[in-house]
Amino acid sequence: MKKILVSGNLCKKKIADSINGLKPWLDKHVITEIIDLSKEQPIEKGDADMIVVFGGDGAILATCRYLGKSQIPLIGVHMGRFGFLAELVEKDVCASLEKIFTGEYRIRKRMLLQCAVDRSGKRISDSTALNEAVISRSSLSRLISIKLNINGEDVATYRADGLIISTPLGSTAHALSAGGPILTPDLNAFIIVPVCPHTLTNRPLVVSGDARIEMEVLSPLNETGITVDGQIFVGLEMGDKVKVERSETEIHMIDIGTRTFYGVLREKLNWGGQPNYGRN
Repeated sequence: MKKILVSGNLCKKKIADSINGLKPWLDKHVITEIIDLSKEQPIEKGDADMIVVFGGDGAILATCRYLGKSQIPLIGVHMGRFGFLAELVEKDVCASLEKIFTGEYRIRKRMLLQCAVDRSGKRISDSTALNEAVISRSSLSRLISIKLNINGEDVATYRADGLIISTPLGSTAHALSAGGPILTPDLNAFIIVPVCPHTLTNRPLVVSGDARIEMEVLSPLNETGITVDGQIFVGLEMGDKVKVERSETEIHMIDIGTRTFYGVLREKLNWGGQPNYGRN
């Protein structure tokens, strides 16, 4: 391994101090280029072999988006609050990177979703998401109507607070909070989760990752929009069509075997605890 990129929001002192403190050690092993995520600019991978992301899950989402179609192997150093996506912790980062530099790792490819918005037959937005795309109200506390079509067939018209289309990797994010199922990240699937639907029989739906999903906004509200990975917002008008499908690009996540998917669930969701039956 000859060159790596290191990304993080350098406006955050803790992250800037960590990256700057690690750089002298990195320079002894590889050529290092630092990327400041606060500049919100595309990342040119050049001849870099991998990218190390300092921060929370949001930093990984942003890095993936800024890489666009030029994805390279990625690993995160957890410095946020929850940290489902980052594998490394700061205190072990040098030892973990040494393993990677000697080839002791595997690459896990994970699907991304492509989200496009069409208005009157014209494309007004096109973006890639690692976790999810969410149609929702931006302010007013009203139900919105969203028609769902899959592979050309009408499925349902939802009256709800919103509708989430999630990847398996994003199943532990917004979709989980809205009552959706947890999927193992290696699956080729989408999760469709209505947010607080007016009709209680509208339940979460898991469909093939090869499905073509189209949603049409039927509500004449000016306060509706789509949010992609919690970082991109596009305002929607009545009649706009949101199209979601699997992206041709995949994210390449570095796995050094320090944790497993089920181990993360036990840790982050506290699945390892015992029921509290109280005392007799």
